[in-house]
Amino acid sequence: MRPHRDSDGDEDSGTAGIVSGRPRPDRSALTVTDLQVRVGDGDDVRLLASLPHLDVRAGACVAIVGESGSGKSTTLHAMLGLTDGLRVSGRIMLGDTDVVSAPEKTLNTLRGARIALISQSPQSSLNPTMRLGTLIRRVLARHGIRGTEVRQRTDDALRDVMLDPDLLRRYPHQISGGQAQRFAIAMAVALRADVVLADEPTSALDVTVQAAVLQLLDRLRAEHGIALVLVSHDLAVVSRIADHIVVMRHGHVVESGPATDVLAAPSADYTGELLAAVPTLGE
Repeated sequence: MRPHRDSDGDEDSGTAGIVSGRPRPDRSALTVTDLQVRVGDGDDVRLLASLPHLDVRAGACVAIVGESGSGKSTTLHAMLGLTDGLRVSGRIMLGDTDVVSAPEKTLNTLRGARIALISQSPQSSLNPTMRLGTLIRRVLARHGIRGTEVRQRTDDALRDVMLDPDLLRRYPHQISGGQAQRFAIAMAVALRADVVLADEPTSALDVTVQAAVLQLLDRLRAEHGIALVLVSHDLAVVSRIADHIVVMRHGHVVESGPATDVLAAPSADYTGELLAAVPTLGE
């Protein structure tokens, strides 16, 4: 990483680099086949996550739901190729690239530009010593985007997530949790990622801000054709935007299907328990 320079001027010049073509709505943006993530050796091997099949198409939202320890986040990390110390088998196809077998150099090129992560607490993952403008420029420069296109992409992304450009002069601790989440989404939009992985993106926000962030994600996937994988423990949250729901427990998929079917008539007792745990008005 280059030394920090707290400036609002462009650090680089030149032409734009990586620009990925958005998959057509009828094409798969991400396909998972026979994925298994384990830890340990010999007789001490423990299964962390198992996903037989998942097909996420451009513009669609697939939600992975389950309680803590069910394997949701492990599955998400496998999709990013962030599985150091774990044993991963199966295939995770991002376009023509198998994330499971791809070298780290290739994965570093794909992360952000093709597949992006929105974390649960974006404020804690943003460098506290840098202004937001410096952060987004460095992210874009890392993927070969420089010069006038940096400003254009930044302006367009901030407009998409309804953030004031003046926020770029602030530090992470000077913005609210909702603004930090929108800024994290803006970076994914600026990079034009084909697939966005959202790991409990609303759990740290109050109810009003939760609704706003979910509406934003729903609008962006419709307008930009982003394939969205949403991880949550809350069926009430995913029911608002998910097309397909995968329910996990103890590392295994216990139910998978169209969101309307899973929510209206769950086939697994565990799914019914999750639905029963959703609070209703008056309780």
